[in-house]
Amino acid sequence: MVNRILIRIKVVQIVYSYLKGDKDLATAEKELFFSMDKAYDLYHYLLLLMIELTDAQTMKLENAKAKYMPTDTDLNPNMKFVQNLFIESLRNNIELSEYISAQKLSWVNNQSLIKKLLEDVLTSELYEEYMSQKERSYDSDKEFWRSALKDVILTSELLSDILEDQSLYWNDDLETIGTFVMKTIRRFSEDETSNKLLPMYKDTADMNFAKILFRNSIMKAEDFRTKIDESAKNWELDRIAFMDIVIMIVALAEITSFDSIPVKVSLNEYIEIAKSYSTPKSGKFINGILDSIVTKMKKSGELNKS
Repeated sequence: MVNRILIRIKVVQIVYSYLKGDKDLATAEKELFFSMDKAYDLYHYLLLLMIELTDAQTMKLENAKAKYMPTDTDLNPNMKFVQNLFIESLRNNIELSEYISAQKLSWVNNQSLIKKLLEDVLTSELYEEYMSQKERSYDSDKEFWRSALKDVILTSELLSDILEDQSLYWNDDLETIGTFVMKTIRRFSEDETSNKLLPMYKDTADMNFAKILFRNSIMKAEDFRTKIDESAKNWELDRIAFMDIVIMIVALAEITSFDSIPVKVSLNEYIEIAKSYSTPKSGKFINGILDSIVTKMKKSGELNKS
């Protein structure tokens, strides 16, 4: 689940913190992997959220039945939402249950958020269309939650604010982790024995990628900074965003450390990171500086890959 896109973002964030602060390398590296652990927590937390919303609606329907003078609708509600087949398979998933229990993840202290998100879902056109469909299928139940997550839940500012308050490591993770949750939804099927959650790392290569990228960014930061300053000499160096410097340092660490990753792939990845995490003009600026450095390194023989 912690793929290389997320690893690059995390490394940039921790390298930025390291170069701005007074942490030693070992402490910073521990923080890097802790931040990825927290991202994996968020993945499970968002899966649990869908179950919590379903349970909140179940309780709401039960309370309506217990009213002093319940209506016919109160006594005979449409149970399609609360009996969603995908949610039942998610609820029965042992991997999810064990992780939630072990990490003690819970939405119990965020009932105002649960109430607001449930209201947003229940008043959406998506919900109205879903509930009006007479045919039931696992795929349609699954698709409802994928769409609800994408169009209603993940766009909630309240959700974003609460997650940011709970963990500083979740500040920028919601969108990225949300894509992993939607991928998980697509992978689920009626055969509950085949429903596997995404592993934290695809393989040991990704874990090693994170470690090597981080260490080389730190150990070679001074050399990379010199190359950046030389290629940016026509710019006012004191006006260049420090985040731009950090992004270029990490990009150069990747370009010089992994022969199997084409230069163009690395450039594109860090240009996209710059667009999201630095200034509006950073992408174009970083592209120009890195392209100049790579060209010089190839000519000098420092870099021998396409």
